[in-house]
Amino acid sequence: MENFFCAVPRSGAADKRQYLLYQKRKLEISVKIGEKLKSLRQEKLLTQNELADRCELSKGFISQLERDLTSPSLSTLEDILEVLGTNIRDFFNETQQEKIVFSVEDFYEFQNEELGYEIKWIIPNAQKNKMEPILITLEPGGRYKLEVAHEGEEFGYVLSGAVNIHLGNKKYRAKKGESFYYKPSVDHYISNVSKTGVSKVLWVATPPSF
Repeated sequence: MENFFCAVPRSGAADKRQYLLYQKRKLEISVKIGEKLKSLRQEKLLTQNELADRCELSKGFISQLERDLTSPSLSTLEDILEVLGTNIRDFFNETQQEKIVFSVEDFYEFQNEELGYEIKWIIPNAQKNKMEPILITLEPGGRYKLEVAHEGEEFGYVLSGAVNIHLGNKKYRAKKGESFYYKPSVDHYISNVSKTGVSKVLWVATPPSF
């Protein structure tokens, strides 16, 4: 099996730079190269046999490569990409498809037992976006930490139970099926109304502040 982690080429500085770029990109990208190679092959209307013949490789190797069961050496990848009408730089510099749908495997959780709440960040790395959604569960009598005043907007939808929204020295109540919206120009937090049951809220802040 060809090993991706092969020695750095000695043929020149340009080859070394290209190889290091390849190594770096391979480690960084979240989409495995097999899927991208398969997509390019299908765009060219080539079978695995045809691609293998043109690259002087076996059909079995191409099949394993597309299923990410093996990794190509730099020279082999260059040969394959040449047949597919592209090169290493363009192959790895393509804009990756933006992820649209997220599942529980993407969540990041944090629990504060002292205050009695659990947060699930349901969109990974949302801090870099313009808004940040979380799913917060408030234990009986629980509350979220005090947030200092900041610019932006916040919205919440009560999924279960009921919560108090504390804005400065004012308090508002929202129950299951109701939503709340405010500009966080004063210190604020939410708390669970119930002393016996949990409350859950989908809470969104823009810009990210959680």
